[in-house]
Amino acid sequence: MGRSPNLAVTIFLYTTGILLVMMAALLLLRAFGFLREIPKEAIWALVLLAIGSGILAGVRNR
Repeated sequence: MGRSPNLAVTIFLYTTGILLVMMAALLLLRAFGFLREIPKEAIWALVLLAIGSGILAGVRNR
């Protein structure tokens, strides 16, 4: 029917989706008081984890 999307677009969409879900969960945990203070290193670790997961998911679906 249609062409499969470009690998770069697929990786970008997976990375963005994973990052948005992780940040939303983090904001909800902060809003409910489970996490009072989050170090910057933890935020960067989550961003890197989302990027890595998005790359692996995009490549795996190829």
